[in-house]
Amino acid sequence: QVRLQESGGGLVQAGDSLKLSCTASDSQRPARRLGMGWFRQASGKDRERVATITWDDSNTYYGDSVKGRFTISREGAKNTVHLQMSNLKPEDTAVYYCVVALSNSRTYYPTTFGDEFDYWGQGTQVTVSS
Repeated sequence: QVRLQESGGGLVQAGDSLKLSCTASDSQRPARRLGMGWFRQASGKDRERVATITWDDSNTYYGDSVKGRFTISREGAKNTVHLQMSNLKPEDTAVYYCVVALSNSRTYYPTTFGDEFDYWGQGTQVTVSS
């Protein structure tokens, strides 16, 4: 009952910036705010957290490799989040997945592989050339 619409992604050079966006539509409870964020998976590697934000925007969680370079934000009171990526590196190359959690409380306890998230987008490719 939750649909995800991802946008952004593409091919950039090292040092460039890029912005990803994701909008979640909850057909059953359209006014409910959701915990959301982004994970990524590079070829041959495990899935890793990029950045997530709790339903009330009180907490954000970043992967160690992106701290200080990426910023997640919510657009007003909507279930639309943006991931601003700066100073991109070749190792940021991956498929980026938007995620949504139905349980507000679970997003305060981030897990390694994002078990607290119930919906995953189809993914958008980000490729950073050196």
